Amino acid sequence: MRRAMLRVGLTGGLASGKSLVGQALQNLGCHLIQADELGHAMLAPGGAACEAVLREFGTGILDDRGAISRPKLAEEVFENPERLAVLNGLIHPHVIRREEELMEQAAALDPHGIAVVEAAILIETSSYKRFDRIVLAVCTREQQIERAMRRDCWTRQETEARLARQMPLDRKREFADHIIDTSGTKEATLRQVRELYEQLRSR
Repeated sequence: MRRAMLRVGLTGGLASGKSLVGQALQNLGCHLIQADELGHAMLAPGGAACEAVLREFGTGILDDRGAISRPKLAEEVFENPERLAVLNGLIHPHVIRREEELMEQAAALDPHGIAVVEAAILIETSSYKRFDRIVLAVCTREQQIERAMRRDCWTRQETEARLARQMPLDRKREFADHIIDTSGTKEATLRQVRELYEQLRSR
């Protein structure tokens, strides 16, 4: 009997290293689908969620070129969980639909392969239930703060505020089938990813 493509959800928290893990899995031969990139496409001019988001949040979220400014949109929802839920409701169904299309395309080309969907809030949205395996990238809270400050040029206060609005990594562990600890060297992380890949392939 032919085995269906293995569907893997890859998640983490702010600057916990999930993109590094996703890229490493792609380099090993997995089909990587990045939900964040799909979300950006949905908000771009002509994107599936663009008009609905503009109707809901108004033209104040547009940049000088007439495109939705993600920083301006983030300001609209950062302090308002209800508005964030509305925004997610406008974008996520389109993102999930596209993820499914891309996984189906990958399965048609590589029936015995592994599709990896990298997404920040797989667990919070219960989207993790769509996958055969959940991989969680973790590191210490202090490392998350330091990495995010360095990457995004945020202050410590700004970074901690964003981190406070996320589900803690320790709670996400309860949902994970595999943990990749990114708190050590890059080489140590890549070694764990190679071991994970062999486990996934053997399944």
